[in-house]
Amino acid sequence: MHRPARRRRRYSISNCQDGLRSISFGNFLLKQVVEEVAREEPRLKTFVTLSPMPGFAAWLARAAEGREGDVPEAIAAQARAVLGEAAPEPADEEAEEDERKSDLLALAAYYFLEAKRRDGRPVDSVARFHLGNGARLERINWMGDASPKSLAEAFGLMVNYRYDLKEIERNHEAFANEGTIAASRAVRSLLKPLVQARTKAKTTAVAPARSTPALPPPLPVK
Repeated sequence: MHRPARRRRRYSISNCQDGLRSISFGNFLLKQVVEEVAREEPRLKTFVTLSPMPGFAAWLARAAEGREGDVPEAIAAQARAVLGEAAPEPADEEAEEDERKSDLLALAAYYFLEAKRRDGRPVDSVARFHLGNGARLERINWMGDASPKSLAEAFGLMVNYRYDLKEIERNHEAFANEGTIAASRAVRSLLKPLVQARTKAKTTAVAPARSTPALPPPLPVK
């Protein structure tokens, strides 16, 4: 039995192509698209894009080399570890792949939520477009695009931006006025391993050296 669609996924529409960088499409281009589709298909309740992350691999390489000045050393070290991982032995391939996946997703979450340009905006051009249009960063997808181009630019990762008509204007205003990034709990939870690593690194750096306690003075001779 055919079930009516309740979700629609659209590939990213953006103005970040070289010939369109100086052209503004307005603050609510995607809001207009969502409203039009909702009128045409009232059963649809969820609107998401499936968008690329074209700058992620290049940013990760700069962070690993210390060329992203605002990136903490713990994050840079994690980037170096991921980029320097050798091919695993067959027996350990599955475990190594799971660890690499976890590390890359955590670094991708940092890339979206914490990495900023000098003007305080996200470094990712596609993210700036969708967040500026009022979207929420909904999900980072492992191997969303396994084409050679995507593997080179983003290790195959892709991202969903969700457009909720009730939240679009609020998200847009928060991003435009305060630089606040609307993101799902699932995306923010990906940061936990990196936060723990940074906390551990800070604790290790400031922990005082243990000294041998002084012996008590000798008892007086009677």
